[in-house]
Amino acid sequence: MHRSPAPTATDRLLRRGARALGSLPGPVLRALAGRAVVVDGRRLDPAVQLTLRVVNATAGAGFERWPLDRARRHIDREAWTFGDEAPLDAVGELLVPTRDGRVRVRTYRAEARTPPTGALVWFHGGGWVLGSLASTDAACRALARSSGAVVVSVDYRLAPEHPFPAAVHDAVDVFRWVRDHADLFGTTADRVGVGGESAGGNLAAVTALETRADAAGGPAHQLLLFPVTDLGRKRRSYELFPVGYFLTEAQMDWYAGHYLRDPAAALDPRVSPLRAPDLAGAAPAYVAVAGFDVLRDEGAEFADRLRAAGVEVRFVEHAGQVHGFVNACGVTAAARAALRHAGTAFRDDRRAPRAQDDRRAQRAQDTVGRSPLRPPAGSSSARR
Repeated sequence: MHRSPAPTATDRLLRRGARALGSLPGPVLRALAGRAVVVDGRRLDPAVQLTLRVVNATAGAGFERWPLDRARRHIDREAWTFGDEAPLDAVGELLVPTRDGRVRVRTYRAEARTPPTGALVWFHGGGWVLGSLASTDAACRALARSSGAVVVSVDYRLAPEHPFPAAVHDAVDVFRWVRDHADLFGTTADRVGVGGESAGGNLAAVTALETRADAAGGPAHQLLLFPVTDLGRKRRSYELFPVGYFLTEAQMDWYAGHYLRDPAAALDPRVSPLRAPDLAGAAPAYVAVAGFDVLRDEGAEFADRLRAAGVEVRFVEHAGQVHGFVNACGVTAAARAALRHAGTAFRDDRRAPRAQDDRRAQRAQDTVGRSPLRPPAGSSSARR
C-alpha cells in the first residue's frame, strides 16, 4: 500500500487555478470552451471541455507510459487538486482482518450525534492498479454527508504486485467483516451496503454477487459509479471515446494487463460481473454512467441485466460528463450534485424499500453551475 505524497507548491497553485475555473459563470465557460462538442447525441459540459483541453496538454494524460510509482503519485495529486476536504465530525482508520492478512480502512461519519442510516463499504477507482484512500477521500466525505451513513473506504491490494483475485478477496472479506461487526459502526447487518467507482464499482458489483447467498446476507445496496463490468469485450463507447475524454482505451488495456495474469481471466464473472450467468438475488443497485466514457455502454448493459433478473435498479446517465468526474467535487457543481444524488439514493434505500424503479434521473444532462438531478420525492438534499 503506497502512501500519498504531501502537496507541493505547484500542486497548491494548480488547485487554486482549478477552483477559479470552476467558479466562472456559465456564459464565460461556454465562451472559453469554444465550439460545442456533441457525440452520439450528447453535448459535453463546457466546464469539462475546458478542463480536458488543459489536462490533455499535460504529460499526465498518458500516465500509462510512466513508471508505476510515478503514475500512482500523479493520480493522488490529481485527486487532491480537484477534490475537497469537507469537514466531518469523525474520520478514523482501523485494520480489518482478511483471509490473506489485514487491510487498512478509513471511516467517515458526518454527524456523530445522529444515528447513521447504515454503513457503505467503499472501493476506490484506479483500474485495480492506481488509487488509494487519499484519491477517493473527497468523494467519501461527500457521500458521508449526503447519505448519512458511515462510509468505510477500503485500501485493497493493488496489481501488479497483487493481481486478481487479491482485490476481490479483500473487498469480499472487508464487506463481510463490516457486516458482521455492524454494531461497531452504529448500525445493523441489514443496513450495510457496498459501493465504488470505476474499478471500485467493479469490486462492489462482484462483492454483491459473491455474497448474495451468505447466511448473514449480502449487501443491502450496491452503489456503482462508472463501473467496469466486462473486460472481455469492448462495446461501442470504446469506439466513440478512445482518446481525449480522460479515461482512454489504452489506459484500460494497461489496467487489464496489470490486473490479470492470464488474459482469459477476463471471462471470469469475478472480473467481469456482466458475464455472470445469473444476476438474480443481487442487492438493489444504483448505477451511474458518464456520457463521454469508454465504460458507458457496459455500465448501462449491466443495469439492464440486473433489472431483467428482477433486481431493483436506479440508473443515471450523466450525459455531459466524463469518467470519474465526481472526484472533481472541489471544483464543479455537477460533481457535487452527482455525489449528493447518489448519497441521497443510498439514504432513501435505508429508510424504506421502493415499489418500482425511479427513472426520473435517467439521462440526466448536467449543466454549468447547476444540475437538474433531483433527489427522489420526500428526501432531503440539504448540505450540512
